[in-house]
Amino acid sequence: MEEPRSELQANAEERTKAPDFDVLTSPEELVRGERTRDDFFDAVLGLSTPATASEVADLAGHGVDAAREYLEWFEQMGIVKQVTESPATYVRNQSYLNWRRVQALQDEYSTAELLDFLKDEAARAEELSEEFDVASPEAVSLSKHASTTDQSIEDVWEAVSAWKTARHRVDLLERALATESGDAADQRTAV
Repeated sequence: MEEPRSELQANAEERTKAPDFDVLTSPEELVRGERTRDDFFDAVLGLSTPATASEVADLAGHGVDAAREYLEWFEQMGIVKQVTESPATYVRNQSYLNWRRVQALQDEYSTAELLDFLKDEAARAEELSEEFDVASPEAVSLSKHASTTDQSIEDVWEAVSAWKTARHRVDLLERALATESGDAADQRTAV
């Protein structure tokens, strides 16, 4: 093994001092393994507007070249969609993520459980629809509803968000029930 260059070697005085371990990079940061992929995955999950590889790299805390590689791979997997070419911009593919969630619901729950969840979420969505007396959460004016009901805008926003979430869950549960055979689901959970 070769000796390091002289400027990299500790002198006699430096050898008598204990190293300051606090200034060293932690092993967790050096050995990230699959964490890099997870960092990029987390970054693309947050994309609601088109972003460049550089922007995704910043979000993930990694380099642009790695971002380009992961974005290309994520695009092939269907996780993101390329929106523009020059510069290349990407956005998360919500349809793919919804499909994955439907698959997870089918794998994790029986038909009876999915039906119970659907009943509860549909009731919650209906309750919120009646509270706002409009057909969809998008039709709610936060400030107008807050002033006419003597609520804070934040409270109205939270209720509208809960309504949107309930409707999204109803959609996912209906898709899970529509695309599976009840017997197969019951057998999966019975085992």
